[in-house]
Amino acid sequence: MAFTPLHDRVLVRRIESDEKTSGGLIIPDSAKEKPAEGEIVSVGEGARKDSGELIPMAVKSGDKVLFGKWSGTEVKIDGEELLIMKESDILGIM
Repeated sequence: MAFTPLHDRVLVRRIESDEKTSGGLIIPDSAKEKPAEGEIVSVGEGARKDSGELIPMAVKSGDKVLFGKWSGTEVKIDGEELLIMKESDILGIM
């Protein structure tokens, strides 16, 4: 993929959730929520302080992360639905 996010932004691929509940019930597509879990595809170089010093990113490609339900901007790159979001929108690394 020839896309690199700028500054403190990351490119995330959603990880799809299970199609069944723990009790074995199948969840129809219309009742599913978009997952708030994903894998980092690409990261920017990091934010800069007012002095120009680079603040390194806390996440790296391949990390599995949790993010807010309404976080990021959906984009389609190479036919794949991905999210671009700020590093601060990520809640944690799993």
